[in-house]
Amino acid sequence: MFVVTVHFKVRSGHEEGFRAAILDQACNSLRLEPECRQFDVCRKPENGAEVFLYEVYSDAAAFDAHQKTDHFAGFGARVAHMVEKKKVQTWERVGGVGVV
Repeated sequence: MFVVTVHFKVRSGHEEGFRAAILDQACNSLRLEPECRQFDVCRKPENGAEVFLYEVYSDAAAFDAHQKTDHFAGFGARVAHMVEKKKVQTWERVGGVGVV
């Protein structure tokens, strides 16, 4: 499995708008992309401006395909002005339970 983590720092005053957009993105990814196996959206309880994504794809090609979808492009355009900082990392899942 191919894992992607994304750390966002959301601009002050845009936390709720970003939250709505990222939840839409997560739902679209899971619904429209069979190779997207998991898409978790997390935020720090004490600081809603810090958001963490944990995404699982069948393989790197599935993630590449994800980045070419219309909903990915739409999400990027929708939140560009809301994001102060973004860090993307990729991982290889080597074990564990819970992912189908």
